[in-house]
Amino acid sequence: MIKHIRQATAADAARLAEIEIFNYRMYFYPIFRADEFYFGEMQVPLLMADYLQDAALLQRTFVYDDGAVKGFIRIRGEEIEKLFVEPVLHSKGIGAALLEYALGVQGCRFLWALEKNERAIAFYQRHGFRATGDRKPEEDTTEYLIRMEKK
Repeated sequence: MIKHIRQATAADAARLAEIEIFNYRMYFYPIFRADEFYFGEMQVPLLMADYLQDAALLQRTFVYDDGAVKGFIRIRGEEIEKLFVEPVLHSKGIGAALLEYALGVQGCRFLWALEKNERAIAFYQRHGFRATGDRKPEEDTTEYLIRMEKK
């Protein structure tokens, strides 16, 4: 197992929600500008409850924990569903470690990234992912996701 990475537990629920919400607000709010969603629906207690009520979410979620949970990755089969790192800790190798874990230990091969999320796409490209040409609309928006696969 890769150092500092373990399966998420119910005790991680608040921290997972916090990391996810901070990332959504920093990187997706500027694209979507949906105040009601990002500042109304996206609340730590609400997302935390989702984690606690759905054991499958925790079973598919792995955290980077070196004494503090600093990031997480969620997988489903060969797909990476989410990868988030505490924003103040970007560029510290945490995301790379989580990605390496998903690829090497869990056998992940692909993911969907928001087409306008240039920072994330560049990160995945640096780690050997390439766009496949497949696109799909992001639910309830006019934006698109692109499929990326590890070559």
